[in-house]
Order: sequence, then C-alpha cells, then structure tokens
Amino acid sequence: MKKIIPLILLIASIILTGCGKYDEKDIQKDLKKNMDKLSAYQLEGDLEIVNNDDVYSYKVNVSYKKEDNYKVSLTNKSNNYEQIILKNKQGVYVVTPSLNKSFKFQSDWPYSNSQIYLLNSIIDDINNDKEKTFKENKNDYTFITDVNYPNNKKLIKQKIKFNKKLKLKQVEVYDENNVPLMTLKVSNIDYSPTFKKNHFSVSEALKTTKTEESAKQTASLEDTIYPLVLPTNTKLVQEEKVEKDNGNRIIMTFDGDKPFLLVEETANIEEEMTIVPTYGEPFMLMDTFGSLTDNSLTWTTGGIEYYLVSDVMSQDELLEVAQSISVLPTMK
Repeated sequence: MKKIIPLILLIASIILTGCGKYDEKDIQKDLKKNMDKLSAYQLEGDLEIVNNDDVYSYKVNVSYKKEDNYKVSLTNKSNNYEQIILKNKQGVYVVTPSLNKSFKFQSDWPYSNSQIYLLNSIIDDINNDKEKTFKENKNDYTFITDVNYPNNKKLIKQKIKFNKKLKLKQVEVYDENNVPLMTLKVSNIDYSPTFKKNHFSVSEALKTTKTEESAKQTASLEDTIYPLVLPTNTKLVQEEKVEKDNGNRIIMTFDGDKPFLLVEETANIEEEMTIVPTYGEPFMLMDTFGSLTDNSLTWTTGGIEYYLVSDVMSQDELLEVAQSISVLPTMK
C-alpha cells in the first residue's frame, strides 16, 4: 500500500501538469477576456509606413474609452505635422490642428477594416481568423493572421507580438512578398488611464500645440506638381492656374483610356475652428489622412490640398496615381 500511494501521486502530478499547460487557446481566450473587461486604454508607440522607396515615421498616441470613443494622434517625425482621427457620439472626424480644420465623416470607422494601432481591432483579427498561426518564443507570443484592408490590397497578413504578460509589443503588416509595409512598435500601454471630460471632443483635439513647421501654409503654388504614374494611354491635355483670395489653384485635365481630373491648391489656415462635412471614408495616404470615395480622393500635405477624381478609374488606380505625387515639383 505504501508503494501504491507515491505512484498515484506521481500520476496525478503528471496529469495536473499536462492540464496546466498554457496554450494558444488559453492565450486567445485571455486576450479577448482582458479586452472585454477594459473600460479604457492608452497606447503610445512608433509607426513606420513604407510607400515605394519612401519611409514615413510617426509618433502614435491612441486613446480609447467605452462606448465608441477613439482618438488616434499621428505626428510625422520629420516635420511635426499632426493629424488626429477621432470618433465620438457625434461622428468620425479627421482633425488637422495646424489648419484649425476638421473633416466630419459619415463612417463606421474603425470597424470597416483592420487598424494596426487599435488594440480592439488587433484582438478581433486574431479571433476572426480560423487559419491563423501561433508560436511561443522565450520572451513573447506571436500570432500571424489575415488582415482586412479593402482599400489597400497589397496588405495581406500581419505578425502580432505580445509579451508574456499579454501586453502588445509589435505589429507588422506584410505584402504578398513578405515585405513589411507597416510596423508599429509599442512603447507603452496604460490600461487605466484618466481622461479629461472633453478629451474626445473636436475642440479639444484642435487645441494641440502647433509647431512653426506644422502651422506653415503655402502662400502660392509656384510650380505644378505632377503625378509620376499615369494609367496606360492617358496624358495631360490641359492645365489651368486660377487665383484665389489666399493663394491659387491649379486644375489639370488628363484624357485617354482612363481620364481624370487633378486639382492642387494652397491650403489656408482657418481663423476660427472649422468643421467640413465630408463624403467617403478616412484613408491614410502616405503622410496624411485623406477622404476616399468610389471615384475620388482628397488629401492635404505640405501646405497643399489635392483633389483627384475620375468616372472610370478604380480606387486602386486612383491611389496609385495619388501615391506617385511628390510634394516636390517634378517635370512633366
């Protein structure tokens, strides 16, 4: 009998050890449970976006508070140009403090597609992908999942890393060639932040300190800025320069197989807070947020507002043209 008891204890110990293994299902369950329990969080980090040969680097600050309050601040490290995408009970806004202007969208952002800087979206992508892969390393857990970026079909999967305490460390989004086009490195997450009462208001977002660089406005367009990529059998057929009260506007007409119109004009800093009703969806284009519809794209960068529209071009074709437009003047 004395020999049997230690044997039973040994077997019980082995069974308990096996049952106690913390595996992928447990981690996924805990990630969702932790997210469901959160009433708020604040995330800080660094974001890099690759567009052809250009790399854009941002400081990221994300605020979230139940119910449906989001505030994402992206500050370009090269020129301190800041934009804020904001969701509250009144709607979705893209706020540009340097222009004292906000664009209001009728949009279901951030639920329409994946969001590299939102913890909620990342957890949802993990839960929704039945074919995801998982790996445990010495210092972290890694998930590889599909992504949903309907307006950027280059992005097909993401690699998500959590530390052993299930805090998000890094997210990389890849193209079909396994090249990372977006990388978020998280420096801090606070799960119990304290926000001011009006933290998620447009007026509070517009109070962001303006640096000399970010508040600079272009007085005039001395040179036309041409797209470097055009659809096949499409060319510039007309260019017109129009004077405005503050600055000027250039209207370019392209004709051929895929005709389109491109307008460039000087962006003006508003004297009073201005909210502009906007159609389409907020879309991150290179170094700025723009507005994307089925047949048009509008954005502001480098003190210049751009409007690109076509009755026949797809969204992918519009984006390809837009992404080829440099803020530096180029030859025709």
